Amino acid sequence: MKKRQKYYVVWFGNPAGIYDSWKECQVAIKDVKGAQYKSFLNLKEAKVAFSKEYKDYIGKNTKKKVLTVEELSKIGFPDLFSISVDAASSGNPGKMEYRAVDTQTHQQLFYQGPFDQGTNNIGEFLALVHGLAFLSKNKCSRKIYSDSRIAIGWVKKKKCNTKLKQNSKNKKVFELLKRAEDWLKKNTYTTIILKWETKAWGEIPADFGRK
Repeated sequence: MKKRQKYYVVWFGNPAGIYDSWKECQVAIKDVKGAQYKSFLNLKEAKVAFSKEYKDYIGKNTKKKVLTVEELSKIGFPDLFSISVDAASSGNPGKMEYRAVDTQTHQQLFYQGPFDQGTNNIGEFLALVHGLAFLSKNKCSRKIYSDSRIAIGWVKKKKCNTKLKQNSKNKKVFELLKRAEDWLKKNTYTTIILKWETKAWGEIPADFGRK
């Protein structure tokens, strides 16, 4: 199946403009600190976006309270040279899955699941550790975003403090948790972990869209 054409708007880059390939967009934003860019599905949308400001396209899909320009300026904008991770669980516990995407292009980088009798917090933790290992393996300097303060805290402590009890149905989940905790204890990483500011930017790009 032929990949759908995308257009890339660069509001702040070298130079700014509209590009019809990710490769050209990458050249325009390379080494530009705070580069502002976003992909669109057609040229018409891209032209409209380019005539407006970058801030108009951050968090516009969020269902939560719309922030003022002053509030948004305090939070700032996401670093698009990054990856984003998220998890979903149908039930608590229930079928759990997690994944990572490129924050800018939304290209899926990895996906795991579904696993029986997992929780969303466990999935968020596994996604974050998997993301750290993924970036480390590929020697990538990108930052990583998670919208879960709980998962970020667990990763810092190198321990998943879930209250879920192991049973025959979630054995695989606990095997993954053991592997993730072992990785954190045996490896060092320089990746910067950041909290995705949902109230300002909308749902994290890795969101499964089931809310």
